[in-house]
Amino acid sequence: MSGFRLISGYRRVWQPQSRSLVGHAPNVRLHRWPGYRPYSTASGTSTTSAGKKRGQTLFNAFRVMSIFAFGAGFYITSKLDPSPKSTPTNNETQPITYANRTEMLHAAEEIARVLGQDYVSYDTEVLEHHGHSDWSTSNSPERAVAVVYPRTTSDVSTIAKICTRRNVPMAPFGAGSSVEGNFSQPHSGICIDFSHMDEIIAFHPDDMDVVVQPGVNWVDLNTQIASSGLFAPMDPSPTATVGGMVSTNCSGTNAFRYGTMKDWVLNLTVVLADGSVIKTRSGRPRKSSAGYNLTSLFVGAEGTLGIVTEITLKLAPIPQETSVAIVAFPTIHDAAAAATSLIRSGTPSLAALEIMDDVQMKVLNEHGSAAVRKRKWAEQPTLFIKFSGTTDGIKGDIARAGEIVKSYSKAGFHFARTKQEELDLWAARKEALFTMVSIKPKGMEMWSTDVAVPISRLAEIIDWSKKECGKLGIFASVIGHVGDGNFHVAMMYDPKNEEQKKSVGRTVHEMMGKAIQMEGTVSGEHAIGIGKKDCLRDELGAETIGLMRTLKKAVDPTWVMNPGKVFD
Repeated sequence: MSGFRLISGYRRVWQPQSRSLVGHAPNVRLHRWPGYRPYSTASGTSTTSAGKKRGQTLFNAFRVMSIFAFGAGFYITSKLDPSPKSTPTNNETQPITYANRTEMLHAAEEIARVLGQDYVSYDTEVLEHHGHSDWSTSNSPERAVAVVYPRTTSDVSTIAKICTRRNVPMAPFGAGSSVEGNFSQPHSGICIDFSHMDEIIAFHPDDMDVVVQPGVNWVDLNTQIASSGLFAPMDPSPTATVGGMVSTNCSGTNAFRYGTMKDWVLNLTVVLADGSVIKTRSGRPRKSSAGYNLTSLFVGAEGTLGIVTEITLKLAPIPQETSVAIVAFPTIHDAAAAATSLIRSGTPSLAALEIMDDVQMKVLNEHGSAAVRKRKWAEQPTLFIKFSGTTDGIKGDIARAGEIVKSYSKAGFHFARTKQEELDLWAARKEALFTMVSIKPKGMEMWSTDVAVPISRLAEIIDWSKKECGKLGIFASVIGHVGDGNFHVAMMYDPKNEEQKKSVGRTVHEMMGKAIQMEGTVSGEHAIGIGKKDCLRDELGAETIGLMRTLKKAVDPTWVMNPGKVFD
């Protein structure tokens, strides 16, 4: 089995050898641990034997992304302040005071004594990696005092009890691929890394569900269960783990057909702030009207209400056949309008509908992976379309979709002729964020954000956003999952240029306001983190935020569960 080893508190990077389903996305740092246990196909059996190779996943040709290019000066300075950390989080007027740095270190030392010294790392590079993301601007200057690596729900319960008793904040960490500062530590504390909790606990093919730990990578999961004809249909970043997917209610390119993460979670095991362990359902029912829907309460809560340690997921049958097509358009408005028409057509086999603007297509030509650069891409706004279903059904739907697109583009569809070309075409869409990160000039930062609106307003807001970003005179690109009205904007700017930074921030917030005016949302799939707290208040209002704050206080009265996220 390929994997990582713990060396001086941090992990060696793994470089797998095999090709992937999605393709060849460059420049991403992977964080996996050895010990993944394969399952038995017998219903309900636990995973016990080691040896399944992780190389058969989506990570082929990913290069290591350099995300540690930060000076140590500000880090050291932020750590030496022994004063208690406080913030007005409990309510609007009474700030919460957390343990100071020395007391936080005592908590980490107690965890090490109880669980074992190899469960805790104080390594500077590890702390930096767990506290900062090159994927976004939503980072905080503080870092955790230690990173803890639990193996079981009982370990997490122990960590929670110690941290709550000592008033130390806890921040869960999955793969580190979130973009809104969801795993940052604005009040320092203990970071809980779930990379050791990466087992498939039980697989029930007859019931079409699986029970996993939060550190399981979704690509690995689908590779392991593929022979059963089933898969978990969410399709976020290839690096994402199930725990992070639950915490942010992720979606991805398959959301048009399959919905979001909340639609696929049957049951959760959750550790609360006081260390108590609950299950949100008694078992694995496909439906239930017994009591409050606690499962949905924790999905999308970003670890602010409790720490998820086991997830029961529904599975779907793998489609009999798939086909991928691309089509270029003269303008971004034409591409978005065509997408809306395709959605409204009710084409049964339409499975995914993605958009990339002219800037992004140029990036692919110049900086895409070797597989992507086999093709000379038209540097125009482009739709990436995936069909799935029966062979006969797809053929008819392709013809129907082609007729719809003719009204918006003279280019016509280009279809993958082979399965390999299908993988390579779809890889172009999946590589987008990684490619942008890889070309980001030194010293520049990337502001990546998303909104979602009703599909009738999709073309309007994409066109508006493209024009507004274009006025800034910086790198700005529009990309997204237009099949469910969700799209992303990425902008690169110089953080030392205050005027430029303010202009980017102003444009982002105007886009959030525009989405709300159109009866949309400020976050389609990236959650809120620290980056969109003000925008969430604009969307929901003070009364709704007040109810959310009441729920938070009820289950986490000392406000130690991932504080500073979602709302203050």
